[in-house]
Amino acid sequence: MKNPVLKKSSSVFVAGVLLTLALAGAPVHADDKSPYPGTISRHASHSFDTLVKRLEQSITDNKMGLVAQASASRGAAARGVVIPGNIVLMVFRNDYAVRMLAASIPAGIEAPLRIYVTENRDGTASITYRNPSAVFAPYGNAKLDAMAAELDPVLARIVADASSQ
Repeated sequence: MKNPVLKKSSSVFVAGVLLTLALAGAPVHADDKSPYPGTISRHASHSFDTLVKRLEQSITDNKMGLVAQASASRGAAARGVVIPGNIVLMVFRNDYAVRMLAASIPAGIEAPLRIYVTENRDGTASITYRNPSAVFAPYGNAKLDAMAAELDPVLARIVADASSQ
């Protein structure tokens, strides 16, 4: 008579070994994943500096405001340290800010929206941003959702225009 506990234990063991072997062959891209839903990354053939300039122009062309920017690579360069280019461009517009705050004061922490540009090893650059609908979704507020739905295509256009040839 077979022992059911041993049979179940050996099945679990075999499944664990198979899972481990399957995962061992899978590529790991920890740096390529975002823990946040609605995150979009887009590779551009432009250099880092060119892409940043194109984004700044695209923000203006799409009638949004460049509220602020922060760059660890520029800060490091000021100290004589060279790291790959990166910058966060913070984008919003006052009429959206007023609507956002009328809908939810706590949602104010989400503005401005961020566009992150990183320099790639091959001299090109990439853009990462979160859809405004994903940024504001946790608030469960219909007015925020409507505003975010208007902003989704605006950010998509900004990124598409800047990263196009």
